[in-house]
Amino acid sequence: MRIVSSGVRILRNGDFRRLWVSGAISGIGSWLLVVAIPVHVFQLTGSAAATGLTVALEAVPALVVGPWAGVLLDRWNLSRAMWLADLAGAAAVALILFADSADRVWVVYVAVLAENLAATVFRPAARALTPAVVGTGDELAAANSLSAFSGSVIRLAAPPLGALLLTGPGITFVLIIDIVSYLLSAAIIATISHRRLDSKPDTGKGFKALKEGLRGVADNKILSGILIANGVFLTANAGATALLVPFTVERLDAPGQTVGYLISGLGAGFLLGAALSPKALTWLSVRDLLIVTQLAVGAAFFALFNAPDIPWAIAATALIGFPGSILLITAETTVQRVAPTELLGRIGALFFAMDSLTVVIGALAAPALVRLAGLPLTLNAIAAFAVLAAPVTLFAVPSHPAALTRTKLPTP
Repeated sequence: MRIVSSGVRILRNGDFRRLWVSGAISGIGSWLLVVAIPVHVFQLTGSAAATGLTVALEAVPALVVGPWAGVLLDRWNLSRAMWLADLAGAAAVALILFADSADRVWVVYVAVLAENLAATVFRPAARALTPAVVGTGDELAAANSLSAFSGSVIRLAAPPLGALLLTGPGITFVLIIDIVSYLLSAAIIATISHRRLDSKPDTGKGFKALKEGLRGVADNKILSGILIANGVFLTANAGATALLVPFTVERLDAPGQTVGYLISGLGAGFLLGAALSPKALTWLSVRDLLIVTQLAVGAAFFALFNAPDIPWAIAATALIGFPGSILLITAETTVQRVAPTELLGRIGALFFAMDSLTVVIGALAAPALVRLAGLPLTLNAIAAFAVLAAPVTLFAVPSHPAALTRTKLPTP
């Protein structure tokens, strides 16, 4: 009931309501393509390598362009940047309509790069705009929790729906839905009145501005500690994700599509964690809450990778999602509260770049380690690596009282 009452209260804020609805609409369209695009590429080419390249290209913009996008976002009208990014995303997806044969699969690659370039602008802009809309007090945690809750529902339902629509109406229908979702999102965001929190003027340009963002993280022990610890945790998570299908087939003796049930268990855990995260933020200090949830996720990874059958594995993924959701919401809320307002775009982009880097490292390292040590040992090594995030947090993130997470700052 808490997520309902908190959600109703925060949705009374008109600008946040628009921000939340637009994110949900564009999220539905984007998650429909999570399954549909790789399947479409495989149908066109029959190549697993071509399909894998499509997925890998999604991480490139955040790594290469993300930090520079953050520099621009600290100077732009954030809501304008977001609706322009939505329009660019719609145009990128429209390109895929022209990829109707194997010799045109390159069009999909260009579209994937362009769409994720737009997302590289949209995501840090949304992170920077949220505290401008709701303030940095209690309502910020409620806003992040509600966004995570609705995002978990979308992640749970949209990918299988995309696969269903792909086998029914076909790829063109799925693409049109995504294009329309981007356009609707852009129209809604364009009505948001807030731009950003008031901040000190920032005169840095080019490399100097980028260095200011890097320095903003390096000089702040909370931000740098969370960045490093989350890097460890998300690398383990990426490795686990890369091996989820081999684990299901070889260790659980189940068909590969059974992974869908494991993802459903993860989604259920995420929903519960999102509902309880505002309350959890009042129980412990930021560091202690991060440590507890990191240890809990690591233990749940061990439970998953040593599960004797599918029901146990589904229960373990739910146990991963519950503390994992609280962990990610806590980290995001803390970054929004601690980062200097004039650097929030750059710092948010740096965090997203780290996320993408962990995906690349984890996805490449995990299969390589399987060849050297075998699947069972690799899976348990990944679980141990996830646990390593907790001592990193202990030493890298300074301890602060729980009151830090409850401090109510003025709403602009």
